[in-house]
Amino acid sequence: MAGARDDLLTAALAVFDRDGFEGATVAAIRERAGASNGSFFHFFGSKRELAGTLFLEVLRRYHIAMLDVIDPPPGAEEGIARLIRTHLAWVMDNRREANFLFEISRSEWAQDVRDAREARNATVAEGVEAWRAPLVASGELRPMQASLFFSQIIGPAQFVCRAWLSGRDPSDPRGHADELIACAVRALTAKGER
Repeated sequence: MAGARDDLLTAALAVFDRDGFEGATVAAIRERAGASNGSFFHFFGSKRELAGTLFLEVLRRYHIAMLDVIDPPPGAEEGIARLIRTHLAWVMDNRREANFLFEISRSEWAQDVRDAREARNATVAEGVEAWRAPLVASGELRPMQASLFFSQIIGPAQFVCRAWLSGRDPSDPRGHADELIACAVRALTAKGER
């Protein structure tokens, strides 16, 4: 049974990528998955429910990738570099998933999974904070609100990735890693205050 559910999620990702959420149909998703109408509705009550489930699953995989690179905890500069490089690599290696997270998450139906998304985001924030807090206490990282810290790491990298995903910039986002890391190190470490 889990195989059929996973097949539907995989098919949905491809159909959403090709047609967008509004253009995607349950019939197209079922056809791509080789699933019956009954099978679809056994697992999902609607296209919106399937999209919400897919969103949370993709977000979970992204968070795992991000947390894995700071366990065991690296130093400040190395951790910043790992998080930025991981974000860039994850987007490049998971283009459909990244596009789904960035574009589809702005849809009004995304509110259906808002609480679950916030819970997942809180879990990753706790993991990052477990790495960051001792480095702030030791003076290696500048003290600031956790959300501001994370935005300095992911925000610029995400901007570069969105430009690539949209086709505005065809260059590989990983080619900007060194500059993004240098900027983040200057903004976030005590070294940047010198």
